[in-house]
Amino acid sequence: MTSSGIARAVSALVFNVVLPVALGFTAAFLFAASAALQRRAVLHAADSDSEHRASTHRLPVLWLFRRLLRQRVWLAGWTTNLGGFASQAAALHFGSVALVQPLLVTQLLFALPMASAAVRRWPPLRDWLAALAITGGVALFLSVEGAAPMEGEPDRDRLVIAVVVAALTIVTLLQIAQHQGPLAYSALVAAGAGICYAMSAAMMKLTADSLADEGVAATAKDWPGYLLAVTTLSGLVLGHQAYGSGSLSAAVAVMSTVNPGVSFTIGLLVFNAVPSTEPGPLAAVGVAGVLLVVGALGLAHSPAVRLETRSTATHGVYPIRGNV
Repeated sequence: MTSSGIARAVSALVFNVVLPVALGFTAAFLFAASAALQRRAVLHAADSDSEHRASTHRLPVLWLFRRLLRQRVWLAGWTTNLGGFASQAAALHFGSVALVQPLLVTQLLFALPMASAAVRRWPPLRDWLAALAITGGVALFLSVEGAAPMEGEPDRDRLVIAVVVAALTIVTLLQIAQHQGPLAYSALVAAGAGICYAMSAAMMKLTADSLADEGVAATAKDWPGYLLAVTTLSGLVLGHQAYGSGSLSAAVAVMSTVNPGVSFTIGLLVFNAVPSTEPGPLAAVGVAGVLLVVGALGLAHSPAVRLETRSTATHGVYPIRGNV
């Protein structure tokens, strides 16, 4: 190979692999840092609610948003979140979805020490292994061809049904959560947030396609754009509630798992995607499922996660049972 050929190969490797990987890890770190900052802001807002009025509601964080908007930490969290989105967009510009998506799941590995810093306790080895199992399971699932398929023309009638089912599922999860302890409550609320973010991805796909094909005026008359705003705002509220009522690392793990799972279901039912029946992808999905189960059990029984959850339940936005 000539020197010019080597130079082109190196350049292709940098722009197609190294750069998107670096940007993907940067986005994952910024998303984790944003979640940690938002959690800190929620806990501070809860402490300022001396009469604990917010905790008498099913979603206490809703009653604290006016306080959150006045906090520099919360604004810093949002600025960090925007940086994460910018890094993700740049990574997707240079690299493929199949390369970037699995990298974003590593935010759990960044969130774990950030969550432990709040209770001044370094994560033990078992927590790292559990987080690695969850990260590896989701990354393996996303690496399977067609794992989150949203290509092609969607069936809008089915999409409406999917929206209704998603809304009913979230309401049911929130209702069940009211009778659970802090860790289960936070996990169920985080699952609702994960559903919202998956629906947002579907609406974002439809809105982006509509803008590109039909223009701003036609998009403004179509409902997916407005539903995108609703699902994004709902995910924001539920995410804050999950961060502020339980374990940050557990909440991030649940959202990172539920989001691609719901996206996969939407792809099959709404976007008419056909799942792979090849032995390789099926085996990968099976291994991913085992890793997720092992990792979830590990985090659920982690002393560090339980300590963090107890601290958050006492000083955070966990609803007071007697008044709900």
